[in-house]
Amino acid sequence: MQIWKKPALVNHSRRSFVVMAGLLVGLGAQGANPAYLSAAQQQSSHLQRAAVFLKAGDYRHAVEACQAEVREVPSARSYLFLTYVYQALDGYLEHLATTDQWVRVEQLYVNLATGRIEDLVDPPEVLARIAKELIQQAVQRQADVTAAMAARLDAALVKQLWQEQTALQQARPTDWWSAVPPQWQWERP
Repeated sequence: MQIWKKPALVNHSRRSFVVMAGLLVGLGAQGANPAYLSAAQQQSSHLQRAAVFLKAGDYRHAVEACQAEVREVPSARSYLFLTYVYQALDGYLEHLATTDQWVRVEQLYVNLATGRIEDLVDPPEVLARIAKELIQQAVQRQADVTAAMAARLDAALVKQLWQEQTALQQARPTDWWSAVPPQWQWERP
């Protein structure tokens, strides 16, 4: 005994539903999945993410975002942005050292050195003063290298952007490292 009778339009309705559901899933996947984003959307967001990471004090992710930008679209601007992040990290470390905030230096070391779930059960132990010296030497070296690369690509742009960076340092001497100069463009030329 059949309790429910299929209307004649059920097959047609079911097909329409399947097609509509497929379209919605496809559109949803395009909006949520980075693989469906255009190359320009993905690339222009690297520096935007780097600026947010910098503001949060997440220097590891800021460096990684800038490195992704350099890999995907090498330019004087992308090399210079990476250089700035290295220098911001150096400035922040120096600030922590001069204000005797060694626990934060150690936290910064953990941010840079770790990022895996295993680190929660086996955290690295390091003396904060040694970590400061190691990190500062490395970022200063890397900043010199990336600044030279940027200058080889566009010396005039580098000069202009460093003037803007110097103005930010003068305007905000106690926290310049937590942001990029406001006039820096996110969009690529």
